[in-house]
Amino acid sequence: MAILKVIEVLANSEKSWEDATKKAVAQASKSVKNIRSVYVQDQSASVDGGEITDFRVNVKITFEVK
Repeated sequence: MAILKVIEVLANSEKSWEDATKKAVAQASKSVKNIRSVYVQDQSASVDGGEITDFRVNVKITFEVK
């Protein structure tokens, strides 16, 4: 039986929500091993002068505890 743990991570990107998600996983993988999945819980964006300036994601990352 595997024991899984879930952490919540916030990340942002100037490019896209997909890029922000990739950044969240990359940053988490520096200190968390055995990542199994990522679930995008929320997406939002900052707007300035009618233009999107920042894409933000709130993700849940699941990893196995060994």
